[in-house]
Amino acid sequence: MARSAALKPEQVPAESKPTLDAFTKNVGFTPNMMATFAQSPIAFNAWATLFGSMSKALDVKTRDSIGLAVSEVNGCNYCLTVHSFTAEHMAKLSADEIILARKGHANDPKRDAAVQFAR
Repeated sequence: MARSAALKPEQVPAESKPTLDAFTKNVGFTPNMMATFAQSPIAFNAWATLFGSMSKALDVKTRDSIGLAVSEVNGCNYCLTVHSFTAEHMAKLSADEIILARKGHANDPKRDAAVQFAR
């Protein structure tokens, strides 16, 4: 099966560059998944719009808890690594909360319901 490579900064299509740059600034680095996804400006920018809407609807702890639970179910070590990093550094979840989220639960009742539903 053919694989796509992560784009180098000078290879990013002009239509994807502002979105990728904003994501990189917000997170502090450019995940390979984003640098690869940027190859398709229409899909990448549509995803970014959806992600932005989700950011308004769900708080960062809930989003990262859902990401951890779903990544665990999917068995995606790459996604678990990224969501663990953002859960710790951006959402400020404790190590115990990260483990709990990976198991599909949360200490907060509303977050717990959202994580269970997503899982």
